[in-house]
Amino acid sequence: MDAQSKKRKAGSDGRDAASTKKAKGKKQWSMPRKEAADSRGIQPGDVGIWATCAMKKEAKSVAELRDLFQDYASQLYGTTHGTGAARDDNADEQGADIEAEIQKELDDIRTPDADPLFTSVRLDTQCLLFFKTRPPVEPVSFAEKICQDAADDVEQKRCRFVKRITPIEATAKATERGLDDVAQSVLAPHFHGPERAGKKFAIRTSIRNNKEFTRDAVIKKVAAAVGPGHKVDLGGYDLLILVEIYKNICGMSVVGSNFDKLKRFNLAELHGVDDE
Repeated sequence: MDAQSKKRKAGSDGRDAASTKKAKGKKQWSMPRKEAADSRGIQPGDVGIWATCAMKKEAKSVAELRDLFQDYASQLYGTTHGTGAARDDNADEQGADIEAEIQKELDDIRTPDADPLFTSVRLDTQCLLFFKTRPPVEPVSFAEKICQDAADDVEQKRCRFVKRITPIEATAKATERGLDDVAQSVLAPHFHGPERAGKKFAIRTSIRNNKEFTRDAVIKKVAAAVGPGHKVDLGGYDLLILVEIYKNICGMSVVGSNFDKLKRFNLAELHGVDDE
């Protein structure tokens, strides 16, 4: 090998070594805190509201619910804190829908809400949405107020594509232990203690994208967590326990006896909108 070749090789090796050293010493790029929080999806401990919607109308439904929720937050809590950027993986609608969502996200970036009351979460399941909430929003009373107003024909922002909304008071990992923890947390204020004895209750479950749990097993475990002194009454319950399991997350809430009268919190039915 001639001297010039050796020199080129040495130079190349030197640059590689220097580049490796620089790469090792270079600080790792990290996602900004707010973006990292928004991208984490549904996590154990989150509370919020599930919603179902018409096929391929996820993006529009996120926008509709965002406006509806903000309107009710202003009414109930007198707050101007809005919603986080819409985060729906199923937004496959074309043209104006996508452009509108992009514009909304740009607006959120320009005028960020450091601590929004509602943040929609990206999901990879069609016709399904989730909004995380924070205090002062209490998911059950908040959802019930929206549905009661719809039943009473109180003027409100209409959601053309949203169907059922389901409040969630607590979540945990979808494991036996997680379900137990959520049940104890959510059920205790309604069923535990002598002053709460004698309640009639029912349990309704929804299991999506999860093969670890069966409906019967979930109902049996939740009924055991209710404890003694109460009676199952599917048609005349005082309290209804809603259990939602989605992938590796389980959630639960307790709603009142008006749930069926309010069309199971189905806004489309309350507004007299036919399913599409």
